Amino acid sequence: MEELGKNEESGQLNQETMSDSEPGSDADPQEAQPIGEVDMADTPPQENSEERPEQDVQKAGDTMETLMDMYEESFKRFAEGEVVTGRIISVDKDHVLVDIGYKSEGQIRIHEFKDEKGNISAQIGDKVEVMVEWWDDEEERVVLSKEKAQNVKVWEEIKKSYDDEGIIEGVITSRVKGGFSVDIGVQAFLPGSQADLRPIRNLDDLVGKKYTFKILKYNRKRSNIVLSRRAILEEEREQKRTATLAVIEEGKILDGVVKNITEYGVFVDLGGVDGLLHITDISWGRVKHPSELFSISDQIKVKVLNFDIEKERVSLGMKQLTPDPWTLAATKYPVDSRVNGKVVSLTDYGAFVELEEGIEGLIHVSEMSWTRKIRHPSKVVSVGEQVDAIVLDIKPDNRRISLGMKQVAPNPWDMVSEKYPIGTTIEGKIKNITDFGLFIGIDEGIDGLVHISDISWTKRIKHPSEIYKKGDLVQAIVLDIDKDNERFSLGVKQLQSDPWDTVSERYEVGKEITGTITNLTDFGIFVELEEGIEGLVHVSEISKEKIKTPVGKFNVGDVITAKVMNINTEERRIGLSIKRLEMDDEQGMLSDYVNNMRPATSTFGEILRENLQEKLNED
Repeated sequence: MEELGKNEESGQLNQETMSDSEPGSDADPQEAQPIGEVDMADTPPQENSEERPEQDVQKAGDTMETLMDMYEESFKRFAEGEVVTGRIISVDKDHVLVDIGYKSEGQIRIHEFKDEKGNISAQIGDKVEVMVEWWDDEEERVVLSKEKAQNVKVWEEIKKSYDDEGIIEGVITSRVKGGFSVDIGVQAFLPGSQADLRPIRNLDDLVGKKYTFKILKYNRKRSNIVLSRRAILEEEREQKRTATLAVIEEGKILDGVVKNITEYGVFVDLGGVDGLLHITDISWGRVKHPSELFSISDQIKVKVLNFDIEKERVSLGMKQLTPDPWTLAATKYPVDSRVNGKVVSLTDYGAFVELEEGIEGLIHVSEMSWTRKIRHPSKVVSVGEQVDAIVLDIKPDNRRISLGMKQVAPNPWDMVSEKYPIGTTIEGKIKNITDFGLFIGIDEGIDGLVHISDISWTKRIKHPSEIYKKGDLVQAIVLDIDKDNERFSLGVKQLQSDPWDTVSERYEVGKEITGTITNLTDFGIFVELEEGIEGLVHVSEISKEKIKTPVGKFNVGDVITAKVMNINTEERRIGLSIKRLEMDDEQGMLSDYVNNMRPATSTFGEILRENLQEKLNED
């Protein structure tokens, strides 16, 4: 009777048929599993009959039929696999005892109540749903499972969600081959292609996060469940897309999320509809790459510039949200005004300086220094440097401003002509030597040129390096200053008088001179009379006999005697003749012969003398 009392208040068992097959699966149907619930919470405790004699009298009044029913109920067995509700009556280190209304308590292994950290979640008196695993008739013992009962409920939820095309929550626990493992109460598989609307760069970012999923298919018999997150996102996107297309129009300002970044622009999600924010429409200023300003998932405001409803193409702008700075540029930056800006870019021909966002000016290399020849702007400025400049020209329609750096400082060429008038003797170091002359440092940034022709009056110089080397201190005379072309001409030879000014005094026409052959050409012989002074014996003046070329008949270094025929100081030429000198010698000999002849004694002798005299007169 004690057993009857224990089960007096047992609950009724609820049964539900569970199917192991579902639409689209190849599983075989399973046997129906009844689900029952027995609640022992309201069972009154047994009282001592000795203490309550009046109750014994009442019980004695009960019919024997009722007592027998209760007795039989205590021996009622639940089917294996049935899910029932019981009450925890005991917890030890190995098992949890649960009263399910049977004559003996059911056992559950303690590990089923432990969480990941090993904490036990079982308390005496707690209600718990369990599954009847098996019966031990000999020992009248029943083995229960809390996990399997939960598993049954999960599969019920999975079936319901699949049938209703609903959603189910789960946590992505790990990455597996081809996708992810998801905990939805049981382990399910999420293919990588179903994780998002587009490929995910870092798949590990999804692990450990909770999402909602759609069940694509399941098979309980094989414990196979395939999920999709993409299907839910597509439905959400389509809903957003429809709503966005209904309100989008040109000129409208919208909120969007940065979806993708490329070198030519940014793709913005407007709510199911993607728009392109081109790099040229991001800012009025210079943008090297959109990634400088944006990151994925950034929330931004944009303006619709163009909308093609048929192709669903949307062109967006961000700079259009602010006024164009060039509309007031002419007023803010008039010609000759002084400005300050940051160097943002360098090219071979100059530097671009940002005066404000959207307005850049160009400093050409020719406008960087008054005195230096700048081959590349990097020799003067660098990107990021703040510089001062003068506005030289502005064309707002063309969005161009010309700037000058050198104009910030005085032009040294404005003072150089006053400081160094023509004829002034200066002294400086040779800074550079070229084929055509010497560059001498005058003032900082100003060099004077001594042309090769102004090095010496008399020396033939093939290259200035024959006489000078870099760093030599030399004196020179200022010959000319061209401020417009920034040219400073100097001369070294002008420090001495020109020997050609007095050459006619030293070499009179008709005078016999001696010199050394310095060069032989087909047209004549060059003879050095003194250092730097040469005369030319033309081929026609070499001999009375016709000579085609003196080459082979004379040698360089030979000393010869000639007669000065003419002198041209302006062209610095002296004409010489060997032939005339020889003819003069012959004439002198003939004259002496005539003068020494005795008086003629015959007509023939007279005639001969007259002919010789005529010959002398002709010469």
